[in-house]
Amino acid sequence: MAIYDFSVKTRKGEDFSLQAYEGKVMLIVNTATGCGFTPQYEGLEKLYEKYHEQGLEVLDFPCNQFKGQAPGSDEEIHEFCTLKYNTQFDQFKKIDVNGENESPLYTFLKEQAPQEEIKGVKNKLAMKAISKLSDTTKKDSDIKWNFTKFLVDRNGNVVKRYTPTCTPEEIEKDLAKLL
Repeated sequence: MAIYDFSVKTRKGEDFSLQAYEGKVMLIVNTATGCGFTPQYEGLEKLYEKYHEQGLEVLDFPCNQFKGQAPGSDEEIHEFCTLKYNTQFDQFKKIDVNGENESPLYTFLKEQAPQEEIKGVKNKLAMKAISKLSDTTKKDSDIKWNFTKFLVDRNGNVVKRYTPTCTPEEIEKDLAKLL
């Protein structure tokens, strides 16, 4: 199975094949509008604006599994993101990233990149604290919190998984190499 075999739901509930992104570099992120990491939307949008013409697509999947930090409808979430952060990248229907109702796309992503690399003592401490807050994290490969990011190359290979504490600016170097 390849990433292009998956279909997801647009925020309006329509089926959307990831095959539309074939040949593109993808940064796939589970997000929340009421999280301490929500300001990362700004960095994600900057990456999108800087690299979209070179083939970058940012895929935003709101998720309410971590302490209910993505409340509201898909339209309300979209409105918040576009008004507060001027986001232009694709935002999809709210999903689960862990558990029995998790998105098949996220099952695949977690299989391809089961662990994120945590650099620095500060980030290790932050991730340890975050992991204790999540009641949906059951397996080591599960998503620990909002704003976990997956980088996918132009051939559909999941290249790397990044922790929520890793900012979009810190990912730019890896992303630029793939473009």
